[in-house]
Amino acid sequence: MSQTATYHTTVSWKGEHWGHIRLGNGPEMDFSAPPDALGHAGVLTPEDAFVAAANTCVMMMFIWAAERFKLDLVSYECDAEGTKRIELDRTELFTRVVLHPQIVVRAASAGDLDHTALNKRIQRALDSAQKYSLVANSIKSELVVEAKVTILPAGQ
Repeated sequence: MSQTATYHTTVSWKGEHWGHIRLGNGPEMDFSAPPDALGHAGVLTPEDAFVAAANTCVMMMFIWAAERFKLDLVSYECDAEGTKRIELDRTELFTRVVLHPQIVVRAASAGDLDHTALNKRIQRALDSAQKYSLVANSIKSELVVEAKVTILPAGQ
């Protein structure tokens, strides 16, 4: 039997092109439309939040998968880029989100010179992260993960 979970946010208009968001998990912040849509620079935009949602969700699922596949994860950092298409009638659609994770994993032992098996486990963890990411599964646009993986020798 399936389960459900519900998440809440509250937004309020502050005037002009300003809004304020209260997240159900506690944080609050101002937001705006992006500058190219008459908004303000230097604050959260819905477009930033969309790309960030995909990026953060895939990262959290990668951490889960790395634990599951017994990877000694040293670091994970990911740049993300969302591309939107603006139609002639001014409707917009994100067509692609590309994630560029930079992953550092430590080899299990000093004698582990063949990284083939370890690279396969890392790739399985990346595939699982994408497969089980709620946000990745909920968006219409293409989601591409182009990872750069570094394997450190054991003991380093």
